[in-house]
Amino acid sequence: MPEPQPLLLSIVEIGGYPDFSALYQQLGFQVEKHTSMRKVLQFLKKNTPQVIVAEFNFQSDFRDRTSSLESMMAVVQRMPNTRVVVFYDKEQAHQLARLTERFPLVTLAFPITTTALENALRSF
Repeated sequence: MPEPQPLLLSIVEIGGYPDFSALYQQLGFQVEKHTSMRKVLQFLKKNTPQVIVAEFNFQSDFRDRTSSLESMMAVVQRMPNTRVVVFYDKEQAHQLARLTERFPLVTLAFPITTTALENALRSF
């Protein structure tokens, strides 16, 4: 019986960049896609992905957090083998730094190149 493919969770809340699903599949991942953090949190209750690829969307209206990624990372930190890749806008780097201080993240600035993303995923 073949070994099951590792699970990659792709979270696309805003988008505006290429769909990397073909790359994820080429690298051997089974891809699960979600567009809302609420659905992601429900998914993570029942599944443990090997990799999560998400966007950093700074939300200044959050009083105690920088983005919805913090809610997700609170769950993911209990999954020691799950790695997280975060796409971000260079203008938001200083807000993202607050997250990278607390959580181990691989960060890629827009525009995301296929090569940079592939290298990040192969590093796991």
